[in-house]
Amino acid sequence: MNMKTAFVGKGGSGKTTLSSLFVRHLATTGSPVVAVDADINQHLGPALGLSDTEARRLPAMGDHLGLIKDYLRGSNPRIASAETMIKTTPPGEGSRLLRVREDNPVYEACARPVELDGDTVRLMATGSFTEADLGVACYHSKTGAVELCLNHLVDGRDEYVVVDMTAGSDSFASGMFTRFDITFLVAEPTRKGTSVYRQYKEYARDFGIDLKVVGNKVQGQDDIDFLKDEVGDDLLLTFGHSDWVRAMEKGRPPRFERLEDENRRALRTLQETVDASYARRDWERYTEQMVHFHLKNAQSWGNERTGADLAAQVDPAFVLREAETATA
Repeated sequence: MNMKTAFVGKGGSGKTTLSSLFVRHLATTGSPVVAVDADINQHLGPALGLSDTEARRLPAMGDHLGLIKDYLRGSNPRIASAETMIKTTPPGEGSRLLRVREDNPVYEACARPVELDGDTVRLMATGSFTEADLGVACYHSKTGAVELCLNHLVDGRDEYVVVDMTAGSDSFASGMFTRFDITFLVAEPTRKGTSVYRQYKEYARDFGIDLKVVGNKVQGQDDIDFLKDEVGDDLLLTFGHSDWVRAMEKGRPPRFERLEDENRRALRTLQETVDASYARRDWERYTEQMVHFHLKNAQSWGNERTGADLAAQVDPAFVLREAETATA
């Protein structure tokens, strides 16, 4: 199956931990995996075993936005220059598309291989919010590079893209929340833990978002009952205490095969749920939503910022789909 999966949740819910466990699990299946840290607080690299020094050395996608735009623009005649592309610019005839298995200049500049017990995944990161950005930049400008790449990504069969999203409901500041086949919302069994779920459910209601809740830090049946009362049938499964995760958080993770059996079963359930969502993939709706948010951004700020009519970038005959081929 070809799957784009997002992990969301409030800060401290454990979404990065769950993201990293799912990435590790997928890697053991031999499937190609691209992991993306789209949270401005960059923790996915260390959760995948990188040292703090190695994590700091990851290239920031936001620092390579010009290269990304220039590559993806390709020979699309509707896009006059890379400077007129914004985070929501959709692909059209002549655009270059990204694929999980290929090598390309975007991956060369922005992705790094991460070895996980003999398996390897590609890791990409938005880049952290630096002191130089304070007072002069919106952190959503950092995640714009991720959104642009997702807009141009065609994942093939038996390939996975896993994105650790920004905390809370911040992902609704753009159309990126519609870029996924399924979204896992990680929630603790507390009122604050489930408040993000209610926000996400309400915001996503009109966009056909496939949303499932993963309960985390669950200590007993009372916690499970609380989550069931709060989120109903959207509760997919729960994670409890994990000695393996505790060791990982100390920087000394055992081999992944030693993860507790119940948690390994939970990860298999996540994968089965992801795979099952493929039957509901609607490329036409996916493309329409992409265009919808592009036109909104063009009208609200993009046209003024670029000095161009960005609505003209929309190719009405183009539908992003697996059968499309990249053009030079």
